[in-house]
Amino acid sequence: MLPVSETSPLLTDEESRPASCSSTIWHAFKAEGEPSWIKSFSFFLFGSWFNILLLFVPLSVISHHLNWDAALRFTFSFVAIIPLAKLLGEATDQLSIKLGQTLSGLLNASFGNAVEIIIGIAALTNGELRIVQTSMLGSILSNILLVLGCSFFVGGLLQEEGTFNSTGAQAAASLMTLSCITLVIPAAYATTITGTTPCNTSDNEGCLSPGLLAISRGTAVLLLMVYCAYLFFQLYTHPRFFRASQEDRSEEETNPRMNTIAAAVALILVTVVTAFCAEYLVASIEETAQRYHISKAFIGVVLLPIVGNAAEHVTAVWMAMKNKYELTIGICVGSSIQISALVIPLLVIVGWIIGQPLTLHFQNFETILLFVSVFLVSLLIMDGKSNYMEGLMLITVYLVIALAFWFTTD
Repeated sequence: MLPVSETSPLLTDEESRPASCSSTIWHAFKAEGEPSWIKSFSFFLFGSWFNILLLFVPLSVISHHLNWDAALRFTFSFVAIIPLAKLLGEATDQLSIKLGQTLSGLLNASFGNAVEIIIGIAALTNGELRIVQTSMLGSILSNILLVLGCSFFVGGLLQEEGTFNSTGAQAAASLMTLSCITLVIPAAYATTITGTTPCNTSDNEGCLSPGLLAISRGTAVLLLMVYCAYLFFQLYTHPRFFRASQEDRSEEETNPRMNTIAAAVALILVTVVTAFCAEYLVASIEETAQRYHISKAFIGVVLLPIVGNAAEHVTAVWMAMKNKYELTIGICVGSSIQISALVIPLLVIVGWIIGQPLTLHFQNFETILLFVSVFLVSLLIMDGKSNYMEGLMLITVYLVIALAFWFTTD
């Protein structure tokens, strides 16, 4: 359909009329120069062929309420959350264009890992504390090993060497290391007390180490404070360390494709739908794991992070292919920081509120894997350069970890 020109009689008649109540209300919800609601939601729903996977959303609802086979319920919910995660990211990005640097940083911090938070809260309410821990661990490992490794590998095939701001990358890696240390301390505390195991019941009287809960909850509060300080460091006091990544982003997002109110409405609606699909997904994990002999550890560490990080995976690799490694580092390492310093502590506090004794005590095997992975990534990004061999090393470590969890018994 051809656009209507400014000399069109239709447009002239419309402009010649006095402003009606309906038009006044319309302009109140749409700033001048922004796309219309129709164009906004057309872009949101039909802007990518990837959104065809949204067909699995009604399948997830139907399979859950008709009590189909656990594998079908798990698969439908699993696939349904993937496009929803992409739409959450898209709505967040569109809002960020209009909000400016400071509010954009806060918005991305809040909704950047919304899928992980929703899945974590759904698992908490169902008492699946093990799923919460393994899915959070898997999200960190997936970002810093698989996604960063694929980005370095693919980018290294196109360019001999990639470069990025080593100072900003090291600042992010340092905070990630701090978060890793806070997960080591509860494990060390638990192993020093004879017979101590993580508290897995909602009754504190049955917990062999009530001190572990106190340590975890106190550490969670401190980590949230450190994360807020990191946002202040990144956005106010030392933005030059991260300026390159912001320039890359501005080149990609110069013109908004959605108006602000439409993007906010879309963000809320997708969050609600994602919450239902996450609830269905978590509800089917127990039966799926038992019927098909798949360990919960493998589901949490390997499968669930694919759901939450699918859109970020593609974006990080695509930016590396375009030689924009600052943005790649920001996506991979930044997401890991949000998981370790924001999402995990937040879930511990939510568990505290609803009476679920979630702790920061991971199993020794998991704690060691996290520590060596963070240590390896810190070494590789220290020089501010990357190549395909470094990417291959990270991918190999991730595959070995996935293989180990495949043979892990619950």
